[in-house]
Amino acid sequence: MADNRPIGVFDSGLGGLTVMKELIKLLPNEDIVYFGDTGRVPYGTRSSATIEKYALQDQKLLLKHDVKLIVAACGTVSSVAKNAARQSTVPYFGVVEHAARQAAKVTKNQKIGVIGTAATIKSGAHEDHIKEILPNATVIAQCCSLFVPLVEEGWVSKDNLAVYDTAKRYLEPIKQAGVDTLILGCTHYPLLKDVIASIMGEDVTLINMGEATALAVAEYIKSNSLSTAKQTADYRFMVTDKTASFTKTASMLMGQNVESENIELVDIDKL
Repeated sequence: MADNRPIGVFDSGLGGLTVMKELIKLLPNEDIVYFGDTGRVPYGTRSSATIEKYALQDQKLLLKHDVKLIVAACGTVSSVAKNAARQSTVPYFGVVEHAARQAAKVTKNQKIGVIGTAATIKSGAHEDHIKEILPNATVIAQCCSLFVPLVEEGWVSKDNLAVYDTAKRYLEPIKQAGVDTLILGCTHYPLLKDVIASIMGEDVTLINMGEATALAVAEYIKSNSLSTAKQTADYRFMVTDKTASFTKTASMLMGQNVESENIELVDIDKL
């Protein structure tokens, strides 16, 4: 039996659009409701209690739109906000668990690197998930706080010296540790894939959390008969603040044009 309800996706800002992009590739007919809490971004520098509070509010908003499942398309939320997953009344997918599983599957030497926001790295969530599968794995984690502002500025080319030098400084300790797999632990980081790959080398596999999570969602929908009967998809975008650069940044992250008039401004405090 078909289920035409939309998929719900939320993030602290716009980075989750890279996850939505991967969902569209695998599930082109599914409606998607996206919520970006752009008025309170970033979550990565907040306390665990605040991140938990925001995640529960974000989830509540999506549930009001009768979504059939929720994707927490934020590495910070997936790492820290455990109550959001437990309290969801629909299936709930975080990006951390699925990225960790994929990394554990592909590594050959059991040396895995993780890069992410301060809150993500502090949580140790990736390492916990990896060691559930590979107890003897070595996980090297590195906070890369400047990566998100670089992406949102549109500075993503490996030919940009500022980008390359910043990335090299962050990544050198991980490279020296001899990892053969690196988890891009923030949804903005796939935009820096070329520069990261050029520094880490061709022998290191990069794990895109969006790709790993989209695969898990697609498999779940198929195996639980939740596929839509629709032939074309509708996408709805909601944010808590619209900045002048919103359309440019959103379009870059999505890989396609996102028009400003298609974005709905919501007041999260009035739920």
